[in-house]
Amino acid sequence: MAEPPDSSESGPESEAEHDKQGLELAKSLANRLKQQAAKGPVNPVKRRKRLRGGNAQISSARPDDRDPQQLTNTLGRLMRDQGWEVDVAVHGVMARWPSIVGPEMAEHCKPESYDDTVLTVRTSSTAWKVQLELLAPQLIFRLNAELGEGTVSHVKVQGPNTYTWRKGPRTVRGGRGPRDTYG
Repeated sequence: MAEPPDSSESGPESEAEHDKQGLELAKSLANRLKQQAAKGPVNPVKRRKRLRGGNAQISSARPDDRDPQQLTNTLGRLMRDQGWEVDVAVHGVMARWPSIVGPEMAEHCKPESYDDTVLTVRTSSTAWKVQLELLAPQLIFRLNAELGEGTVSHVKVQGPNTYTWRKGPRTVRGGRGPRDTYG
């Protein structure tokens, strides 16, 4: 007899299976929706003309919005109306990052965020940070070719996340701390 799945199996291993970029896309779209809800509707709904005697709408043989629509057309219209086209395109590029920048660079440089035409990229070492800063104009050109002109205006390159010596039990007041470099 088969045993029910153990609840401990749905812990950290199942979380590792999720695509973090998809979660980031959902978060950015939710934030954009909240901002737009605070501003009011982007595209107000047009009211249809009604017949004089009743509540029926005018119907015709030509296709209109009341006809069944394909899902791709509906999603495309939703993204266009809500202003999500750029966000979806940018997250699509982040998913294809290795094919755009190459496997070696993708191994050492990961895109972190995109905000208002500025792409933030985190590198694994300071040497890769310098290398990517030198290649930033070419990267901007390639990304704009993929996404559309003017989508990325600046690439902000950040080095590796390292431990800060400013807090903790071994902090020396007035001193600069260890003089070691990371990478």
